[in-house]
Amino acid sequence: MEYKSLGRTGIKVSQFCLGAMMFGGRADKAVSIEIIDYALEQGVNFVDTANGYTGNESERIVGEALAQDGRRDNIIVATKFYMPQGDDINEMGISRRHIVKACEDSLRRLKTDWIDLYQMHRSSAVIPIDESLRALDDLIRSGKVRYIGGSMFQGWKIVESLWVSKELGLNRFICEQPGYHMLDRTAEREVIPAAATFGMAVIPWGPLCGGLLTGKYTRDSGPSDGRWQDGKDNANREVTPLAWDVLDLLRTMADEKGCSVSQLALGWCSAQPGVTAPIIGPRTLEQVTDNLGAVGVALEAEDFSRIDALALPCSATVAYYDKARGLDLRAHDHRIVL
Repeated sequence: MEYKSLGRTGIKVSQFCLGAMMFGGRADKAVSIEIIDYALEQGVNFVDTANGYTGNESERIVGEALAQDGRRDNIIVATKFYMPQGDDINEMGISRRHIVKACEDSLRRLKTDWIDLYQMHRSSAVIPIDESLRALDDLIRSGKVRYIGGSMFQGWKIVESLWVSKELGLNRFICEQPGYHMLDRTAEREVIPAAATFGMAVIPWGPLCGGLLTGKYTRDSGPSDGRWQDGKDNANREVTPLAWDVLDLLRTMADEKGCSVSQLALGWCSAQPGVTAPIIGPRTLEQVTDNLGAVGVALEAEDFSRIDALALPCSATVAYYDKARGLDLRAHDHRIVL
């Protein structure tokens, strides 16, 4: 396992981050803790969750697992806020009121006194970013949060947040969490270059395109319990003919290297310029074992060229990123009241 600097901070994180979106949902508590234990044994020291995952259960499981044997002190814990936390209209979003309460609730569920990385799960055009940054700055100064970041911010939104922080003398974002994989390289256009320019870490979610890049799907078949059925996933994203061609290439390359398709896809993502730590989201012990096997996958310049020839840089073979930004896009339509 290699370790990289988390942006301009002084801390090091493992080259893969363990994502906890499945914990308490498709992965029950016992399996989730087994996955965490295995990942930590393999050298992972970076865990990402959110208060919007599985009705808060993901945070509770992560908190319980890390409370064992004093392991919390050695792990970089990241969580996120934004998603609705109840029926009250103010129990969501990026207002000061919600941020402060969401942080207190996450701390309690995570069984910790501090959150290493507290991230805005989405941005909003309805609430000025200065209100959010002031609240986050207060949390840092109080010792409840160490660093802050964003998720699914466009390039201009990243720059806006940094400008406001500078103008008001506030702590700034140190990382961005975009959706990014070889079938949707939209983030290479502005998001990743913006992050690199300003010394921000990039921790991509969905590096396996919701399972499509595992190799378990073909043009004619796939697992009945998978996200992709009849050429579409559960968010109505569509597989394109070119995407199947890319998968054919990956199967050939994986056979040549003696690795799985998912390991090849994760190795590719980890090696991209500007990327700090792709977030894996396993729901079984077999999946986390396979995913972390990507640590030993070496790609040469010729490998990147073969992939680039089909999955073009800055392009979207599958429209994944934009469809994941539904809340953010909706918020930018001022005709809609949230």
